[in-house]
Amino acid sequence: MHLDWTALGQVAAVSTGVTVAVVVVFALGVLGLAQLEGARDQQGRTSGLSQAALCFLACAAVVAYGIFLIVPQFH
Repeated sequence: MHLDWTALGQVAAVSTGVTVAVVVVFALGVLGLAQLEGARDQQGRTSGLSQAALCFLACAAVVAYGIFLIVPQFH
């Protein structure tokens, strides 16, 4: 049995990188919602809602792509 350790390392590195990126984008979405709540008190900015929507949409797209890769009926 032969293991391709380089390929295993690449898969682990990409998986870790994508996981960290999705968590950061989701955190930015939560930050956008927090800014929206703060803006309601100040009667001002509504850019927090668009920031949150874009971040959550990006996270949903990554999850949907992962499901597409895993489920063989989608191919």
